[in-house]
Amino acid sequence: MRILVIGSGGREHALAWAIARSERCDKLFVMPGNGGTAAFAENVICDITDHQAVIDFARRKAVDFVVIGPDAPAVAGLGDDVRAAGLLCFGPSRAAAQLEGSKAFTKALCDEAGVPTAAYGRFEAEVPALAFVRERGAPIVIKADGLAAGKGVTVAMTLAEAEDAVRDCFSGAFGASGSRVVIEEYLEGEEASIFALSDGENVVMLPSAQDHKRVWDGDRGPNTGGMGAYSPAPVMTPELTARVENEIIGPSIRRMAERGTPFTGVLYAGIMVTSSGPKLIEYNVRFGDPECQVLMLRLKSDALEMLERTARGQLAGYRPEFGDDAALTVVLATRGYPVDPGRGSEIVGADGLDGPDLMVFHAGTMRVGGRLLANGGRVLNVTALGATVTEAQARAYAAVDRIDWPEGFCRRDIGWRAVERERG
Repeated sequence: MRILVIGSGGREHALAWAIARSERCDKLFVMPGNGGTAAFAENVICDITDHQAVIDFARRKAVDFVVIGPDAPAVAGLGDDVRAAGLLCFGPSRAAAQLEGSKAFTKALCDEAGVPTAAYGRFEAEVPALAFVRERGAPIVIKADGLAAGKGVTVAMTLAEAEDAVRDCFSGAFGASGSRVVIEEYLEGEEASIFALSDGENVVMLPSAQDHKRVWDGDRGPNTGGMGAYSPAPVMTPELTARVENEIIGPSIRRMAERGTPFTGVLYAGIMVTSSGPKLIEYNVRFGDPECQVLMLRLKSDALEMLERTARGQLAGYRPEFGDDAALTVVLATRGYPVDPGRGSEIVGADGLDGPDLMVFHAGTMRVGGRLLANGGRVLNVTALGATVTEAQARAYAAVDRIDWPEGFCRRDIGWRAVERERG
């Protein structure tokens, strides 16, 4: 089978790596890929916003299966166009991708399906949004309605911070994504990332994970696209996982089908475990980044079969196998991220670290004349397995310390909640 993976981040490196391990993978392309995917796949330079160019390449190279990694191509309807061209595709339709493309859409769906979520208000102008914030007070959560590369959410602990976040949205800080704003109540609890495959009708739950959004140790600083993750998340007991499936994901999938916009692909639910049970924070319509990295390292089943069954509507009775080991990934980012990351600095020592219990997934790298260079904010994902999260954490940070990159930094406390639980 000839496969084309769309994207260039750590998620796409992990997906491509997992697909490449399948005996049925004859040829693998990654568009545009990065300095890591080039080791086992053919990177393809192409503008992925030009859907016809993507389709023309796929036809020219006799591609059998297109796998969409990031959010933006999904929301832009690449899946629709690829399928209309007669190609098999993993990824939602444009209509179904509104679950990530519009937070207001998801809130309306929650109302229709009875999905537990935070109380909210939706605004298209600054003045009434500010009035709502002042009436509700802080803490409160301000969200740009559309895609904002993981940076459009402000958990405001003070009224002044909330007002600034509202003004940022309406002043164009997030472009058109901030022209509409969703303001939510602040939920107390522990957050978890839950993933489920859906072929439009059937739901297959995948292992849980926990992301670390804040840039600095101790969950301080601005939100990022994710500074590290681990799987499984101990907070997600079997009982809680069943509640998420039965109260949140299942009703959402059914309601999407009833609306005539069935969801196919992987649905990523950000969950807050509150004192009254799990509540939906938001949906994403792709694997998380960096959660995908820990899930793919734990996956024992054929990744290509898993994705293909989803795309073909063949999930009934299917259950992929994941290992019992924990996995943990540490993100190495360029100094200045998430505000003003630099590019072009050399990274030494990242190659040659991979083994049965460790993978260095690339997120923002390029190779120039044999040198590995930083080419983004989040650059490397050092990902390790262990019998416990504590063991996986130690193995990951030992590898991090072998990488020579003065212009990079990372959090040193990824997995701290699980480690504290394991210590008792």
